[in-house]
Amino acid sequence: MINAIIGKKLDISQRFTKEGTRIPVTLIEVSDLIVTQVKTFKKDGYSALQVAFLGKKDIKKLNKPEKGHLKGAKIKKAPLSLMEISILKEDEEKYKTGQVISMVNVIEVGDEVKVSGISKGKGFTGGMKRWGFAGGPRTHGQSDRQRAPGSIGQGTTPGRVRKGKKMAGRVGGESVTTRGLVVVSADSEKGLVLVKGLVPGIKGGLLVIEKTGKKNKK
Repeated sequence: MINAIIGKKLDISQRFTKEGTRIPVTLIEVSDLIVTQVKTFKKDGYSALQVAFLGKKDIKKLNKPEKGHLKGAKIKKAPLSLMEISILKEDEEKYKTGQVISMVNVIEVGDEVKVSGISKGKGFTGGMKRWGFAGGPRTHGQSDRQRAPGSIGQGTTPGRVRKGKKMAGRVGGESVTTRGLVVVSADSEKGLVLVKGLVPGIKGGLLVIEKTGKKNKK
């Protein structure tokens, strides 16, 4: 049984419950997934499906290694993303290359899900923004210490900066997973899923929506 789909983050909005409570929602565009390869336990050592989230790019523009992943799937558009979804060993025969997996077969309204994506890149930042440092004193003429990180190491022993020290550096652009979200709406005709809460990534970024719990009656 497949428990995950791929989507594209569209926007952040709000909806109202029947009781009048306002809730934040994230709009995610989803489409049918195409099975490009079936990984079997006998051949590959594990059971999984390689699925494609199709885009608008012509498949002729792909290189040979990329086309090799799609061999047998008979698709005309190049995928925006390829993803492997784990399946049970006894379910291997249920899927074939080129098979279409619809959203309605994976998630429905009320399901608890976790959403994974690449967080927004914020460039090279200082210690205060990256780690929440307090900064230096703001009195007694300390005009250049307000956003300084302070001391970063000891003296003679060990005489160096230890590995893993919290310092300035690159922030964002990492894989982030948000758990405990709930599917508010799932429209298969429009290819639109509304998830209660905020998810990582920029607008247009790819997301993996994975079902984690049973249907929430509330």
